[in-house]
Amino acid sequence: MASATMTSKGQMTLPKDVRDELGLKPGDKVDIVKQGGVYTLRPRNVRATELYGMLHRPDDKAMTPKEEDEAFAAALAEDEERIRAGR
Repeated sequence: MASATMTSKGQMTLPKDVRDELGLKPGDKVDIVKQGGVYTLRPRNVRATELYGMLHRPDDKAMTPKEEDEAFAAALAEDEERIRAGR
């Protein structure tokens, strides 16, 4: 388990092994997500290749809300797997 100490300004330095595992570099943003009373850090560093296909193309059929939910859940699962694998 890693730990960090908060300064009087509310800042913390993540240990190097945690930064390395999350693939964080200086200037990267981190989302802090609360789920069931547990806070999780998620790197927000998005690569250009991950943005491909995010914009709607006129010839594409719109997704149903259910399809959007399924796609979102799949993307979250992929992100969590990538983070666990250290990529």
